Amino acid sequence: MAETTEKTKAPKAPKTAPGKGGGDAPGKGKGKDKAPAGAVDHDPKAAEGKPRLQEFYEHTVRAKIQKDFGLPNPHQVPRVVKMVLNVGMGDAGKNPKQLEAAIDELGMITGQRAVTTRAKKAIANFGLREGMPVGATVTLRGARMYEFLDRFITLAIPRIRDFRGLPTRSFDGRGNYTFGIKEQMIFPEVDYDKVEKIHGMDITIVTSTDRDDLAMALLRELGWPFRGETPQRVA
Repeated sequence: MAETTEKTKAPKAPKTAPGKGGGDAPGKGKGKDKAPAGAVDHDPKAAEGKPRLQEFYEHTVRAKIQKDFGLPNPHQVPRVVKMVLNVGMGDAGKNPKQLEAAIDELGMITGQRAVTTRAKKAIANFGLREGMPVGATVTLRGARMYEFLDRFITLAIPRIRDFRGLPTRSFDGRGNYTFGIKEQMIFPEVDYDKVEKIHGMDITIVTSTDRDDLAMALLRELGWPFRGETPQRVA
């Protein structure tokens, strides 16, 4: 009798559909676990804990203002809601590179991408058409707002030439404070060699109160250098 041999076959691996977790093809089956390239964090937070100025406000400033003004409800204590930085460049339509440089500088100063502002209506005498770029703006809230405010008070303001304090009459009657600076060179993040054009900017601090005296007391306790006054120091 002829000897017969049995051939054993190795079990085949189950087939998996492409894009469902199987196979070694790059970029397939792993897209749900990883964030897409170029993702933007729409809710920026501090790297570790709360910013120093925010903790100073919560632990010291809030209780002091409530006691000084006799506010029965702690929710009546004012707080900084947002800060708006606005750069106006009338020749942005003719010199787009200067506008791009201003947007990049605002990004370096604030850590947030600036938005291009455009003309709302056409003005023939100024050669302005509706929709033309006229500047850039940034709105800061939360952790980035407190971090920028802290850097501005402690680092940028002492670099202003012939500084004698910020005006006390820049409130708008609804608890908001607006002031202007003449050049962006006061911010240490700006590189002198890469500056295309020296320009100023307007900064608005929006508070949660509609009283100028409460808003002024809030800024004073945060260390705001008002003209003729010695500012407080943040511990």
